[in-house]
Amino acid sequence: MAAVSVQLLPADDVMAPSTTTPFALPSQHIVDHVVAVETVAAPAPRKRNVFDMFRLDGRVAVITGGARGLGYAMAEGLCAAGLSAIAILDLQTDLGESACEQLHSEYGVTARFYRLDVRDEEAVQDAMDAVVRDLGKIDILLLSAGVADLVLAEEYSPAKFRRVIDINLNGSFICAQAAGKHMIAAGRGGSIIFIGSMSGSIVNRPQSQSAYNASKAGVIHLMKSLSAEWAQYGIRCNSISPGYMDTPLNTAFEQEYFPEWKARTPMGRLGQPEELAGCALWLASNASSFCTGSDIIIDGGYTVI
Repeated sequence: MAAVSVQLLPADDVMAPSTTTPFALPSQHIVDHVVAVETVAAPAPRKRNVFDMFRLDGRVAVITGGARGLGYAMAEGLCAAGLSAIAILDLQTDLGESACEQLHSEYGVTARFYRLDVRDEEAVQDAMDAVVRDLGKIDILLLSAGVADLVLAEEYSPAKFRRVIDINLNGSFICAQAAGKHMIAAGRGGSIIFIGSMSGSIVNRPQSQSAYNASKAGVIHLMKSLSAEWAQYGIRCNSISPGYMDTPLNTAFEQEYFPEWKARTPMGRLGQPEELAGCALWLASNASSFCTGSDIIIDGGYTVI
């Protein structure tokens, strides 16, 4: 609404009352106060800066499998947006402690490492309890721990198959459940980000990886199930499904598979780990506050053809 400025101007040549006519002034000398009305535009309201919605100031994130590779790249993305603290949960102690030192050095964030096997229910619950005790709360959980085997189905031992399912799928549930309990009890909501794969939607060629494909399809549907159950608590669940990424774990297949992987990808290359960080930040932040139950495929176009 425009502001109105009112200014009283002095009367012009107003005579004092006559002694003979105490209650009347000569009509030719009556001059009323003049009111000048000036319309002044109100200051424009400050426009909301969309980048503010991506800030994570004051929040605490937990990342499983965050010691290296995709998990570490996404951890960097979250720390760059102002996290107050981050917990790295991983089996590899040396890499995990080094990752925390690096994150603290580069971003000034409080970083703690907790050694963890995501298949161990008791250890997972203890780790989540420790994070809340040490860092105060859990606002964000990013589930990046996972393994893959390239084994012909007819040669896959049941024990080896179960290991992939146990780490990728069951481990995701165990960690989500433990962190989810804390989020529900705190009553502040939260964001849980699962790492699926394009392999949860398609069957990769030329390699054989039936256990991995099945596990990631399960992770994506688990995410959707929890998103429906936990929306009432303000907990959003989404997943990121990468395509072929240029990570240390994949370099072992560089000579054998990289050429065909690139040829089957419309963008003609593998993805870089940091290319997932923006999506992870969006899902962790208020910028995605109405997004839950979504699987976001980042694969250079692999699944569209």
